[in-house]
Parts: sequence; structure tokens; C-alpha cells
Amino acid sequence: MKRLLVIGYVWPEPKSSAAGSRMLQLIECFQQAGFTVTYASPAAPSEHAIDYQAFGITTANIELNSSSFDDYISQLNPQAVMFDRFMMEEQFGWRVEKQCPQALRILDSEDLHCLRFARQALAKNNHDVIKEVPIVNLYSEHAKREIAAIYRCDLTLTISQYEMDLLQNTFNVPASILQYVPFMLKDIQVNKDLNFSERQHFVSIGNFRHEPNWDAVLQLKQHIWPLIRQQLPQAQLHIFGAYPPKKATQLHNEKQGFLVKGWCEDAFKELSQARVLLAPLRFGAGLKGKMLDAAQCGLPAVTTSIGAEGLFEKNEQSTALVADDFEVFAKHAIDLYKNESQWLKLQNRCAPFLTQGFTWQTYSSQLISRLHDIEHDLEHDRLNNFTGSMLRHHTMKSTQYMAQWIEAKNKV
Repeated sequence: MKRLLVIGYVWPEPKSSAAGSRMLQLIECFQQAGFTVTYASPAAPSEHAIDYQAFGITTANIELNSSSFDDYISQLNPQAVMFDRFMMEEQFGWRVEKQCPQALRILDSEDLHCLRFARQALAKNNHDVIKEVPIVNLYSEHAKREIAAIYRCDLTLTISQYEMDLLQNTFNVPASILQYVPFMLKDIQVNKDLNFSERQHFVSIGNFRHEPNWDAVLQLKQHIWPLIRQQLPQAQLHIFGAYPPKKATQLHNEKQGFLVKGWCEDAFKELSQARVLLAPLRFGAGLKGKMLDAAQCGLPAVTTSIGAEGLFEKNEQSTALVADDFEVFAKHAIDLYKNESQWLKLQNRCAPFLTQGFTWQTYSSQLISRLHDIEHDLEHDRLNNFTGSMLRHHTMKSTQYMAQWIEAKNKV
């Protein structure tokens, strides 16, 4: 069988983040295409690790800036290598190319980091949600590194159609080295076990280590929840998320109905009991997995244009109300919480929204077909990507020599 090596930035935690769920979806896709999968990472052990053996995944610990990786990958001799985010391509890409030059090199961008970081920097200086980033802010150091990594790979998996368009139209990345792969859901069903009157309270969810999620909690605490609570004094907001820091748990206030509950073993259970999801994201990128989780739980939401990006481009399929002004956001939340007919209207959109845009069969088959095409004509595809070849010739050398210098320094 063919071998795939995934070089992970972190160990996947599907119960902690949407990124972890997506990684497992991609791995299963490769397994379906006939690959055995090894997942290797230089990260510390994961607190909420999965049972890798149950998923048919072999694991390995690898080191940054160490030639031990050269020996490891040479012995493994994978036919394909997938880098989890561009930072892993920077660290290990040149070693993969040197030891396994014929291996297919794939980048899973997760989300477009340069877009997220540019929005984050702007948001820190401006209360408003900023979707369209000025070119002067977008063309950053992160962008140069990330786009270079995309060019150096044979294929980059992009989770958001918005980011596909941005890469092609703003950064002029050719479509021939990009593949749109959103979240891929099997056996799509919407949980409607509890009706409108049986569901209670608001809910917010997201890994606290992800800066957009932490910022959203602050916006809820400082701006949005006080407005909601004035109109709905008996309502509560239940906030879930892995790895809550002390500064987050200190926001917990039962008198205000602001309940920071932290880690959640079964997110779908909690979402299926709530009446409205709140996701006031001021910045971020990619697709927001919480919005898809909510739709599967029959849970209407209120979010921002950032939270809706890549999901609700057509209003007729939206399962959420969208507002960037937080006073309007709070009004939407109050109205949705009280208005059963409006709530049912959004809930009834959940099934078509999920089946039209995120079915496993559609996107897994497209990815597998694309992999086969590239495998059969890899040399030709690389010849057509001269920019990537040029970047490997120059930029790769700088990262290689830096890594070798660090390795030599560490031995002293």
C-alpha cells in the first residue's frame, strides 16, 4: 500500500477544535484512496488525544531542526506527505524534497493564516468587524511565507471558497495547485428532538487557545450579553471550550447568567439543548466549524460576517442571523430567542444547508480523483509550476541553512 506521512503542527483533537475534526476527515479520505497513514508531530503530547489505533493511524514523534528526521523519512519512504499548516512546510519541506523527491507534497492550509493575522491586527485597534482587508495589511510577512509554501507544494487544500477566490484573484495563485475541500460530513442528520419551548438559554463554543474565540468571549462579556440580559433577565449564556485560561474562568458570573463552563465532553449534546448559538467573531479565517455543528444540532445562530464567511453567501440557505454592529447583534439574539416562527424558519434550513455544501461523498471523491491525477502526471505538473521550483531553489535554501545552523548550535 501507498504511505502518507502527515506532519502535524499539533496532535488532532476533534473534541477540542474543528481543525482536529477536519484533519481526521482528510486522513480518512487518504485511507479511502489506498494510503496507510502515519501522523508525526514535534508538538507536546495532547491532553485530549484520540485513540489513533482505532482510526488506523500510526504515530511518531519528530524533532524540529534535527537531521534525525532525515533518517526517519528516508526509512519510511512515503509516497505522499501532507503538511499541517505552512509552518510545517517551512520546517520540513526541504528535508522531504531532499530525502523523498518523488513524494507528492500537499499543504493543508487549515485557514489562510495571513488573512486571519491581518484581520486580528486591525481588530485590536478597531472595535468593528473587518472582513475586507486593505492590500497594505494583507501583503504581510505572514503572507509572503504562506504563499511561498503554497507554491512549493504540489497541491494545497483550501477549506473556504472565499479563500480560494482570494488566493487566485489577489495573490494570483494558479487554480492548478489548489483544491477546495470544506468540512466533509457523513450521514447528515439534524437533531430536532427538543422543540423551541424545550430548549433553553444561549450557548457559545470554541477552543480558547484560538485567539478569535477568546476575543469573541470578551465581546460577549463587555458589549453583547449586558444588552441581552436587560431584555431577558432569566436567560443564561453557557460558554464551552477546551483549555480555558484563568482570565476566562474569572469572567464566570452566575448572577449575570454568564457561565464559563470550559471543556465539554459532548458538544453536540450541549448544542442540542440550547436555543440560540452566539458567535460574535471580529476576526478569523477559514470555515467556522461551530456553525456546522450548530446546524447539525438544529440550533439557529447569530454571528458576524466573519462567522458567516464561506458558509452563508446566499441568504436563502442561512441558518444564522448576521450582524457586525453589536447592538444589532444583541437585538437579533433577543428576537430569535423569543420568536418561535423565526427560529423554526432558520432551523428548517439546517438540513438543506448541510447537504448542499458539505457532503462527504461529493468532496472526498473530488479530492481522491485530484490526487490520482497529480500522481499520474507529477513531473509535468511540477514543470508547469516554475514559481514553485524557483522558490525551492532560493527560499528553501535559506530555511535549510537556518535549520542546520540551529542544529549545530544545539550540539555545542
